[in-house]
Amino acid sequence: MSENHYVIETVDLNVWYGESHVLKDLCMKVMRNKVTALMGPSGCGKSTLIRCFNRMNDIINNCRIKGKVLFNGKDIYNPNTDVVTIRKKIGMVFQKPNPLPKSIYENVAYGPRVHGVNDRETLDKIVEKSLKSAALWDEVKDRLEDSAMSLSGGQQQRLCIARALAIEPEVILMDEPCSALDPIATTKIENLINDLKKKYTVVIVTHNMQQAARVSDYTGFLYLGQLIEFGPTKQIFENPQEELTEKYITGRFG
Repeated sequence: MSENHYVIETVDLNVWYGESHVLKDLCMKVMRNKVTALMGPSGCGKSTLIRCFNRMNDIINNCRIKGKVLFNGKDIYNPNTDVVTIRKKIGMVFQKPNPLPKSIYENVAYGPRVHGVNDRETLDKIVEKSLKSAALWDEVKDRLEDSAMSLSGGQQQRLCIARALAIEPEVILMDEPCSALDPIATTKIENLINDLKKKYTVVIVTHNMQQAARVSDYTGFLYLGQLIEFGPTKQIFENPQEELTEKYITGRFG
């Protein structure tokens, strides 16, 4: 597989919070235009790992990182890296929908405005395109000036996805994006993830194994800060190579 097939690669990645060694010598490659799922029990390091991909751990006190995270072949932890650019290229959607206390329109326009886009016509196009990409346009096109807080939980999460798409990232990180949603809203997000990979690379953290099996092309299983196994999702679920992975998948764990 040639290098340009990988968009993110970690090399001997170690993370500490204070004295706690949270990720240990982690090596993995994220394939371009695929969905990669990270699964494992609570506290195994899944969220810490994806927060390394766009340097969100920088804002956590006493967090120490050793090793490399390569984005398109360049180490994002190099001192010369522009973190703003990294976060523009690698967007993030969190576990709990976190719309801004503004209108639906302004939520999506916020990122482009921060990056210097102020022309109304251009913003209108970005907002419409992003909401369409997030499968939300038809539900909100007549109420763009309404508060984002008036949307349902599932709609708010899709709005947060639209907000991430508005600045045209290459990668979208999703940290348990459905854990606060009902089954119908979850299905909509899962269908959306499937559509998004045509244009973007998606990395999703999930504690729901069925969800990992449904939405992803590749799956990594983490346990106690180590990447136990990584490979095509079908192989991980049907023919795991590691006993620990098999125990986790078959529910004979812990």
